[in-house]
Order: sequence, then structure tokens, then C-alpha cells
Amino acid sequence: MPEYTPHQQGIIKRYYDQRDQIMLERLQEVVSELYLVESEKKREQLWKRVAQAMEVLKVPPGLAQHILTQRRPEILAANLNHWLADSRRQGKSKG
Repeated sequence: MPEYTPHQQGIIKRYYDQRDQIMLERLQEVVSELYLVESEKKREQLWKRVAQAMEVLKVPPGLAQHILTQRRPEILAANLNHWLADSRRQGKSKG
């Protein structure tokens, strides 16, 4: 395993500290793309990204399955708004 400098270790730590926030921001971008996408192939790729992001965010399996089964951007967007609000509340309680 490679050894990292203290500077690199700090960058890696900050990334993992902010990983959930990064995933939420990426999901926001994917929701926008889902509303605009015309190609079925691209739509499939986007839903795969949604599934991966929800796994990283530890979304309850039942909810994740519901979102992926429905494949409706508005359902994803509504849940994403809830997750963002929760994230902001948690951020305020840490600070």
C-alpha cells in the first residue's frame, strides 16, 4: 500500500468527510439530466448512477427499490430534497 504525505492524507480525509454531500450534489445533476435525456441507453446509464449513489448514501433498500422500480425523476427529486434537508440539518448540528 502506498504511503501518503500528510497533505495527501488530509485531502483524502476531507473527501471522505464530505462524501455524502458530494453524492447528493451528483444526484441533483442526474435528476436534471433524467428530465432532459432522450436516449433510452443514456437513461439506463443515469439510473445505474442513481442506484450506485443511493448505495453510497445508505438509502434504505425498500426506498431505493421503490425509486428504481418507478423510474420517475419526480419521485427521485422529492426524496433528494428530503435528503438534502436532512444533510443541512446534520451539518448545522455539527457546527
